[in-house]
Amino acid sequence: MSTLPSVDLGLMVEHLSTHEGMINKLKVYHINTTNSDLKSIIALQINVMMSHVRVMLSLINPDNNEYVEVPDLDMYDVSNRRVEGTGVNKYNDKWIALEARAGAKLMSNENYTSALLMKDRNVRNAHVEMALQQLEIQKRYSDFINRMGWSFVPKADTEEQIKTYQHFQHLLNN
Repeated sequence: MSTLPSVDLGLMVEHLSTHEGMINKLKVYHINTTNSDLKSIIALQINVMMSHVRVMLSLINPDNNEYVEVPDLDMYDVSNRRVEGTGVNKYNDKWIALEARAGAKLMSNENYTSALLMKDRNVRNAHVEMALQQLEIQKRYSDFINRMGWSFVPKADTEEQIKTYQHFQHLLNN
């Protein structure tokens, strides 16, 4: 029988509650989006988050004495996922993609920040891997958003970059 540090258990309780809400929200998004590429990314995120739930429950299970691994992203095949409905408004795709990307970013950040606080090596390592997987999902959403032309990134002008460079260049001379 293995016992976890209280901080690890408390953080995973918070994560499991968040996962429950996120997974159900993503299922609604999956039904309401019309773009097959976006559906595929959402299905991947649902499957990954369900896997993360299984990992956390294994880590919490006091009867489990085995090291728990987070499955690689390559293990998830979403190509055959059954679509349980199709959205009727293609304009939903934009806000769904933007919000789902924000959710992946939040989950990545939360997993990594929590890992820094966790004491058990297996729990900490699993959450670092979960953070990296959510980061990869965030990247996939960003790539999709860019392909759709829904991204805008303002560019600084050269003069401002030079001023900034000159202002901080002294740091290299210390």
